[in-house]
This record gives sequence, structure tokens and C-alpha cells, in this order.
Amino acid sequence: MDRMKRIPISEQAPDVRNKNFKEVCLGYTEEEAVKEASRCLNCKNPMCVSKCPVSINIPGFIKHVKDGEFEKAAQVIAEDSALPAVCGRVCPQESQCEGKCVLGIKGEPVAIGKLERFVADWSREHDIDLSKTEPKKNKKVAVIGSGPAGLTCAGDLAKKGYDVTIFEALHEPGGVLVYGIPEFRLPKDTVVKHEIENVKKLGVKIETNVIIGRTVTLQELVDEENFEAIFVGSGAGLPKFMGIDGENLNGVFSANEFLTRTNLMKAFRSDYDTPIKVGKKVAVVGGGNVAMDAARTSKRLGAEVYVVYRRSEDELPARKEEVHHAKEEEINFKLLCNPVEIIGDENGWVKGMKCIKMELGEPDQSGRRRPIPIEGSEFILDVDSVIMSLGTSPNPLIASTTEGLEANKRGCIIAKEESGVTTKEGVFAGGDAVTGAATVILAMGAGKNAAKSIDEYLSNK
Repeated sequence: MDRMKRIPISEQAPDVRNKNFKEVCLGYTEEEAVKEASRCLNCKNPMCVSKCPVSINIPGFIKHVKDGEFEKAAQVIAEDSALPAVCGRVCPQESQCEGKCVLGIKGEPVAIGKLERFVADWSREHDIDLSKTEPKKNKKVAVIGSGPAGLTCAGDLAKKGYDVTIFEALHEPGGVLVYGIPEFRLPKDTVVKHEIENVKKLGVKIETNVIIGRTVTLQELVDEENFEAIFVGSGAGLPKFMGIDGENLNGVFSANEFLTRTNLMKAFRSDYDTPIKVGKKVAVVGGGNVAMDAARTSKRLGAEVYVVYRRSEDELPARKEEVHHAKEEEINFKLLCNPVEIIGDENGWVKGMKCIKMELGEPDQSGRRRPIPIEGSEFILDVDSVIMSLGTSPNPLIASTTEGLEANKRGCIIAKEESGVTTKEGVFAGGDAVTGAATVILAMGAGKNAAKSIDEYLSNK
């Protein structure tokens, strides 16, 4: 075996998968997983762990995979992560654990994410019990939001014996895992629901259809329901728009609405009474992972799809794997272009999008070269739907209805990164509600840090 090359992983063929919502990546077999794990050097100073936001013992679980001890591998991962099947699929490993793998210097890094996914899937298929907890402490903690930050915080606290209840605004738990990430990247019934069930097996209770700030306030949870600490992991679900003419036309969606209707409300399924009208030609404005998800979903709904992004391919913020998959699935990329107006017909529906070509100037604050419009380069892109994927910000409802809980001008709750401590005693926060839109694993890391802080806070109270 060539140690410098990773074991290839099976995927659906591009011209087959771009017409269905089944998972693209098919995962390793047991034999392939053992071979890939055998590439790991088991470094004495594993840099991969230092770049994992939840500090999984990566060499430890990989050694067990190498030895065919898959249950032990699952137990090692479970010490630090409540969502391994999710992380194995959607984490940006290339810029985190795998980005620090020594083998990546001269060859290909160990496929840490694919091995984590294998272990999680194997433990699900073999019904492995990972619900060990410490004795009950009889102290109540409320967690707001059942996305990756909330589930992680709740799981860690339940393991320590706390009585934890998650309050979720939507009718189904999972947060961005169920409404934001498409089925073909993250299957809901098998993967997401199972990992939520694992958190519930730790003793965590989940109440859905509870909007904090409307149904009940944070203060009422403390005063009337005797919660001694609260973690706010409510995410960032408020979409951003460009402010250009035509954004109110029929056929213009935020990526958030489009993906929520498709993923959570199953608009892609004929047996669900929740259809979505996607045009024959769709423009997705933006270049992040959410833009790729919206573009690839539109393709599967039968559209010809353009990704319109104002910088070049080198600056695309989406994961390279997502861009690669999108190109394989025949998504068209209109790079160095920016919309200036959405054009409507006499009935108020989209009939085109006016764009201008861009060139790159000097780097801006983000370190990426600033896009500058080229005068006189306007052109019309022939589309009948537009999906705006320009990022999201937190809903200001929780901070605005909680005295003493401060937020910044972007609506993000002010909290210390390393602890989740906010400006209101007993209230902790983390994930996208604090940082604005980021990744699943960073939200999980924030939930983990906050759980540790809450444990210290309640132990000293």
C-alpha cells in the first residue's frame, strides 16, 4: 500500500446523483476503513487534535479502527463528540484536523473525516450504546436551540449528571442540521435523527415549538421553572439581502427559506404537500457552502443553475469538495460577476438578472482582493429564479427580550469565546448566535466550552 495516497471512497456518479436526493458519498467498507486507518503514523505530538474544535482523540480512535476494534473507536469519539456522523460528513477537515496531518506535507492526509463517519455509521448499524453518564446532580439547565451548539452543550452537561431541557423554536429538533444542509450531504432520518436520539438517551429532554422571547422568556425560565443556568445556541437564521432593485419580485428567495422549505418541509418529495416553485433557470448569488447547497438542490429540482460570485475561484469560501461536486454535477459558475438589478415581468415574476463584471484590486480587511466593477460591462443573465446566499445573522429576539443580555450591532450576543460567559449572570451563549454564521464544528466547540463553564459555575454556586 502507498502510504502517501488515501484509499479512494465510493460516490454516486455525477450524472445520476444530480437527479436524486440520495447521499452522494457512499462511505468506506470495513476493509477500506482498516486500510485507510493503517496509514496513520500515530504521531507522539498529534497536530490533528490541536486543530479539532472539540479535541477528539484522533490517533486513539484511528488506532482502534486499524485494529478492527470499531466499538472501542466509537467510545473514544463519544468522549468528546455527540455528533460524529454529522461531523464526518460536513466538517471542513481540510482546514482543520486533516490540514495538520503530517502525511499531507508530501502526500495526502489521512481521511480523518471519512473514518469518523465510518465509525459513527458502524456504531449506529450495530446499535452500540454510548449513553454513559455520571450520577444525577438535581440541577436544571436550559439550552436554547437544538442545533450543533445546543446538542453538544446539552450532551456534555447530561453526561455530567445535569437535568437538561432543550427548547427548540421549530417543530423538529436539529437546527441547521435539518433545515440548512441538504439530504444528499446529510441524511435526516438515518443520520441526524439517530444522533439526536443518542443525546436524548443521555437524559436530555427536547421541547419543540417554543420561541424564546415569545412563548416564554429567559427570565421566566429562571423565575418560574427553576433553571439554574441557561445556554443560548439559537444560531443565525436571519437572511441578508443586497438591497438592489427587484429583490421583492416573485421568484426571489433567500437561501435560508429555499433550503428550509426543501430540507425541513420536504418540498422535493411528491408525497409532501409543501412544493416549492423553482424556475427552469436559477441564479444563486454567493460563493459559500450554503450557496453550493442551494445550487446543487436547484439542479436536483430540474433547473439549469448559475452560481454568481463577485470574486474569482481562488476566493470562493466554499469547501473545495463542495465546489468540485457542484462542477461535476454541471453547475455553471459565473465568477467575477455581481448582480446590480433583478428584472421582473408585467406579473411581478423574475425574468432576468442584470450583472456587472468585476476585477480584483488590493486585498480588503478579510485578506481577499477587493472586487471592483468594470464600467460598461453590464449584461443580462437569463433566469427566472434568484436565490440570495449572502450569509445570515442572529435573530435579535432573545437579546431584545432579556434584560441585561447585550448584543452587538450585528445582533450577535456578546459572550467570551473561551467560556460562553455573557453579560447576564447564569446565561451562557455560543455558536452562530455569538459569531454570526460559521461551521457546524465551530458551533460544537462553543457548546463544549460553554458546558464546561456551566459545570464550573454551578459547582461553585
